[in-house]
Amino acid sequence: MTSPDPLGPVIAALSRPGRPTSDYDLNPGTTLPEGRVLRPAGVLVALRPGPRGTEVILTKRSSRLKHHPGQIAFAGGKVDDGDADAVAAALREAEEEIGLPRSTVEILGSAEAHETVTGFLVTPVFARVRADFAPIPEAGEVEEAFAVPLSHVTDPSNYRIEGRRWRGQMRRYYTVPYGPYYIWGATARILRALADRMAP
Repeated sequence: MTSPDPLGPVIAALSRPGRPTSDYDLNPGTTLPEGRVLRPAGVLVALRPGPRGTEVILTKRSSRLKHHPGQIAFAGGKVDDGDADAVAAALREAEEEIGLPRSTVEILGSAEAHETVTGFLVTPVFARVRADFAPIPEAGEVEEAFAVPLSHVTDPSNYRIEGRRWRGQMRRYYTVPYGPYYIWGATARILRALADRMAP
């Protein structure tokens, strides 16, 4: 008898309709400028088997970076001129940032794009890591690569809504802490969208 695919629930969730998300979802009073131009980007939601079941690979950005230092993020970045699309950008960045060979990655699908307060339109690209993989953080950008159980970030009860002042206004956002890692902002919002899609 064939064992069920451990990523079956994720694949099924990606086949269901979703909706675009943004850093403004919990701040409905925000007025966004008309005609704003968003820069396309892609992040890799890399899933692999681990001792705690399926895991999501995340990174902690270097504290020396100008933008988002020390924050928890997916491997990924903006779509460069040489990238065919957001999927290609996500694969390229994952190879650069954590040494994940694209030859070991199976793309499962993409979720609706997420708009960030920094002006990016981020496509979450979901992927299965098919081979044993030990992340190699890129010293200039990534302080640490680590994994979190998928079961933790797909359980809506693990999420909290918090807030802080940003550009003179109170901004609310999702958080889904795990151990010493404070996962928040766009990363938590993308994971929360997956949790909502996987909910029965």
